[in-house]
Amino acid sequence: MDFSLMHPQNADTSYKKLTDEAVNDLSLDFILDALTDNRYERPHLLGMLSRLPSDAAVIRYRHDVFEDFLRFPELRKAMSELVLKLADLRDLERFQMDGDASALWSLINRLREIDDYIECITMIKDTLTRLDVQSDGMRALRDIVTDIERESGFDALKADIDETMQKAQRLKSVTIGVNLDKFLRPEYAGIITLNDTKFADSGLMSRLMKFTDAKELHHGANDGKGQRFHPANPLSSKISAGMVVTEATTHRIQLEETGATGKDPLSDAMRKQVTEIMRKTVNEIKARIKKYVNISGYSLISLMPEILFYNRWAELVDKIRATGMPMCKPDILDPKERRCSFKDVYNLKLAINKARGEEINIITNDFEFSDERRIYILTGPNRGGKTIFTQAIGLAMLMAQWGVYIPASEAAVSPCDNIYTHFPADENDTVDLGRLGEESKRLAEIFEIATRYSLLLLNESLATTSVAEGVFIAKDVVKAMRYLGTRAIFNTHMHDLATSVGELNEAVEGDSRAESLVTGVHDGERSFKVSIAPPQGVSYAADIARKYGVTFDQMKQEIDSKHLV
Repeated sequence: MDFSLMHPQNADTSYKKLTDEAVNDLSLDFILDALTDNRYERPHLLGMLSRLPSDAAVIRYRHDVFEDFLRFPELRKAMSELVLKLADLRDLERFQMDGDASALWSLINRLREIDDYIECITMIKDTLTRLDVQSDGMRALRDIVTDIERESGFDALKADIDETMQKAQRLKSVTIGVNLDKFLRPEYAGIITLNDTKFADSGLMSRLMKFTDAKELHHGANDGKGQRFHPANPLSSKISAGMVVTEATTHRIQLEETGATGKDPLSDAMRKQVTEIMRKTVNEIKARIKKYVNISGYSLISLMPEILFYNRWAELVDKIRATGMPMCKPDILDPKERRCSFKDVYNLKLAINKARGEEINIITNDFEFSDERRIYILTGPNRGGKTIFTQAIGLAMLMAQWGVYIPASEAAVSPCDNIYTHFPADENDTVDLGRLGEESKRLAEIFEIATRYSLLLLNESLATTSVAEGVFIAKDVVKAMRYLGTRAIFNTHMHDLATSVGELNEAVEGDSRAESLVTGVHDGERSFKVSIAPPQGVSYAADIARKYGVTFDQMKQEIDSKHLV
């Protein structure tokens, strides 16, 4: 069955994998910590977070499915139970390939698993029938489980399971026959019957008297498949089965356990016979329910990580909304438009910390990529929110394409084909090439694979060299972005780069224009607001100087006042 809650049937399911740098720079480990504290869930979730779909139909399909999970806590609860049951059924396909079919207890456990599976399918069908799910994905799942229940003979299967369990639970004892050789030594052992009553020991003397009073011996007790258990030479000191044979009298042979195996030959022979007859019984039961084992419903096991993904994101969105921060379903635009608009967008990481109880005043911003401006040179003071804002846009884009609500009140997004980041590298990574060489190498690698549909996020790139050298390289980087036609945010302290946007737009042809974006500063205080404006480096410094009284006029006045005293 080709069914997924992550994409419609026959859709383009090709994904771009995020680079290791993007995974690190956009703090996906931090996001994972917010989604789950279960170490077994993390690999599944990380695998899904690091693969980015760009097909608009796939993304819209995901958003609709997610919205059903978000709207109905009852659905999330039922799906959580489904995940737990499916986890127990992952090995169920081994039922027909189980080599140790002799273990009746193993069969009973498998039957219980199938019984749980029946309840699982019924529960999901009832839940999806009762709720007004709207997404194509959840409606398709409802149809699938309804068909499974109707067409797979669940009533007959459940009756077979109940009958088999009852029979198995009635097994209380085994009747064993032992063949003797001409010296009356036990030679073969075999199972005669399986009984529904426990064996009652009537005493050795009573059984012996019954035997000696009998007119004749019984016939036909041997099924011809017994197991030899006594040694060929009764006087040998040891045998391979872990027994010591000693001759206590002329007519009596005593078998002693050596401890080598913990089993005597008779018990070993009996075990083999019990195994054989159990194998026959199990195979008969398997044949009886074989027609049910390959039902298509077992493919629902593949939905486990998808259900986990939607459940965990819905839980996180609920927690963030409870803090009063907006979360919204974005409109998904044609990827070819390369447009994006966000109203009241903010960094998801801040909201997660707020949901954990931190006292945070989160500042939201409006932002867009459009035909008029697709490349932003973002400047502002230290600790003024440049990195937080750059990350916020990257995470909002990721979440939009993952198919979950995003941190904004309104949004419309043209999906990108991938997100490439260029954040400061670890010092250990720059030993061979030097910091500037390492940064230049990574930039070149990005332009080797980026397209006009990509999103580039540069954070203080080229800041480790001199200002003149940094601006020289950065201007060429911006011109290459414009020529490529990509969307980008380049946050930097190089105000000369931001003041050159007009020059850069004129220097090269392209349909991605560069624009200066600044973090807001009012009365010398950081507001963390962004706005389209020329870089404020000089004016910000003047504001700070005036605030603390270190302009020349202020200091001159202070000096003069002292001299007058």
